[in-house]
Amino acid sequence: MTPELLRLILAQVCLHAAMTGMRLAGPLLALQLGYSAAAVGVLLALFALTQVFLALPAGRFADRHGLRKLLALSVVAAAAGAGIAAAFPVFPALCVAALLTGGATGVAVISLQRHAGRAAEGAHQLKQVFSWLAIAPAAANFVGPFAAGLMIDHAGRTAGDLPGYRWAFILLAVLPVASWLMTRGVRELPPSPRLEGVRPRVWDLLRAPMFKRLLFINWMQAASWDVHTFVLPLLGHELGL
Repeated sequence: MTPELLRLILAQVCLHAAMTGMRLAGPLLALQLGYSAAAVGVLLALFALTQVFLALPAGRFADRHGLRKLLALSVVAAAAGAGIAAAFPVFPALCVAALLTGGATGVAVISLQRHAGRAAEGAHQLKQVFSWLAIAPAAANFVGPFAAGLMIDHAGRTAGDLPGYRWAFILLAVLPVASWLMTRGVRELPPSPRLEGVRPRVWDLLRAPMFKRLLFINWMQAASWDVHTFVLPLLGHELGL
């Protein structure tokens, strides 16, 4: 693994961890503030809402401008989202934070994977690159909630008080900045060459039967994971953890 690939992986871990930490701390705070399970469900759904509308435009933007501009926008959005939650720990601010951190993570993943895929030399290295990139979300799913939980329990005057949540959000706002610092030295690749007379349309992919099957399998896996993410803080709060 090259040093540049390592920086890209660590950058994705930091940015993704900001979102996963928010996805734990936000619902826990909402429950502590007295909001219902339905409100928590809406809050968690907002993490994915911006990704639905930004994924295709983000891909086009990355094709035109490369890695750094899109990653910079993601860093600003994620840091701003967590910062808003730290400054205003109320339910509407948590909703804004969910929209910003969720959208930022989705956009950053698109730009990082595009850059890493184009930087790979040959099919063998391409498989290695994406195998390592697949580790980044798993690592972030550990780092983000674990760090946020420690801050909530130990950074305040008592476990689970409001200052603990504020410090957790502050930490989560710092993580995207760390990802930007890690990628400052990554070289930008030249724009993708355009094929004369060819205008690819993303919706044409849906005509491929195997692609539709992959989308459906991915949808089922993601849905089961998100249901687990929704139920876990509810059960934990109910049990007094």
